[in-house]
Amino acid sequence: MPFLVILILLALVIFFFIGIYNRLVTARNGFKNAFAQIDVQLTRRYDLIPNLVETARGYLKHERETLEAVITARNSAMAGLKAMAADPGSAAAAAQLTGADAGVTGALGRLFAVMEAYPDLKASANMMQLSEELTSTENRVAFARQAFNDAVLSYNNSREVFPNSMVASWFGFEAAKMLEGPPAEKREPPKVSFS
Repeated sequence: MPFLVILILLALVIFFFIGIYNRLVTARNGFKNAFAQIDVQLTRRYDLIPNLVETARGYLKHERETLEAVITARNSAMAGLKAMAADPGSAAAAAQLTGADAGVTGALGRLFAVMEAYPDLKASANMMQLSEELTSTENRVAFARQAFNDAVLSYNNSREVFPNSMVASWFGFEAAKMLEGPPAEKREPPKVSFS
């Protein structure tokens, strides 16, 4: 009889730790899914940029450096996005993506500032549509980033509380890194003005 009680207690302990493991896997998959939403929105943003540059190119013949800076920043951001997609919890990939995305935002800000001097470009139907799509995508990126950070917070909390922390360390559940915005001095959304 005592052997049966010990066996039942052992089975309960095993099921308890299996439950913890499964909750950690679910939380980790949750933040990976949340990053997939960021990936979709940032890819949309980065795909809009070449169209924006091509539309502006005809008008901004003397602003070649500005256009090239936008494309260079976009390509750097695409590389950062691919690195983050490969490992959504990686601190290094998050830092690379955050820095590259800040570069895109800065380059777009300079492009929109230059566009202010070209009324025909600002009035172009293509430019207006692209600017509206870009603004809409910026909002989607912000919401997706918040959802990702919420999922990372939930996962990190789950892996750090006791006894989950024991299971997390035994099975290699690493802490995930949140996506932070650019530093405060660089936090300016792209300016779009058609006045």
